[in-house]
Amino acid sequence: MSAHIAVVTDSTSCLPGKLAAQWGIGVVQVQLHVGGHTDDEHRFDRGELIQTMRSGTSVTTSPPDPGAFFWTYQDAAASGASAIVSLHISGRLSQTVEAAREAAQQVRIPVHILDSGTASMSLGYAAVSAARVAGAGGKLGRVLDAAERRVRSATELIYVDTLEYLRRSGRIGAAQSMLGSAFSIKPLLTVRNGQVSPLARVPGTKRAMNRLVDLAVKAAGDQRVDLAVTRFGSDENEVVRRLKERIPGAEEIMVGDASTVIGAHVGPGALSITVSPLN
Repeated sequence: MSAHIAVVTDSTSCLPGKLAAQWGIGVVQVQLHVGGHTDDEHRFDRGELIQTMRSGTSVTTSPPDPGAFFWTYQDAAASGASAIVSLHISGRLSQTVEAAREAAQQVRIPVHILDSGTASMSLGYAAVSAARVAGAGGKLGRVLDAAERRVRSATELIYVDTLEYLRRSGRIGAAQSMLGSAFSIKPLLTVRNGQVSPLARVPGTKRAMNRLVDLAVKAAGDQRVDLAVTRFGSDENEVVRRLKERIPGAEEIMVGDASTVIGAHVGPGALSITVSPLN
């Protein structure tokens, strides 16, 4: 077996299974708690979860057990990896990165843990960039640099119907200042300095979605970018159409479902746009 650098992330990266498999990225599942049931997040039916949340049933999350990371790292070592780069959701949003660090101490090959300071496809694209460099035979320093540059340059833009779910989960961060807005005022958020931060208050869903697209266009500028639109019980069609029209530098627009763990915090009806420059 030839030595290589393995790349691991967690399920909040929102990576489609085919994309993770294409680049050989290990994805460790974050845990979801619904009523009295706990399991890996991908085992929950998305539609049922949305209805459960709307009914008022408690839905919470927790990081993977360190053992899940340990066995993923062990599998990488057994496949001939000489080192592992493990990229994860912001440590200010989840203790997932701490579980990864705990497991890394038990593995016989070096494991380099990266707190991305973000989530969703900003994290997913960073994992893909790292895996692409690793797959081309890149050394450890180049793999880490590819991930870090992609994380630093990405912008995460988030629409939520209400801040209530973020408030309940304690992930509201600096967006706390937006609580108490009129029901018709829709919050637009981002992830800044590792936590959820406010961008704007916009009256009505349609105007808020239009503003979200405007912000994505501004973030993209004249750069070549990857775009991702992730939804949690929301309709993305009009947003995707507008992005295609207004961002000619987009290499692709990936449309997919948000991680159910992220959905548990942002709530039904949420939608996010990731703008990730190709640097």
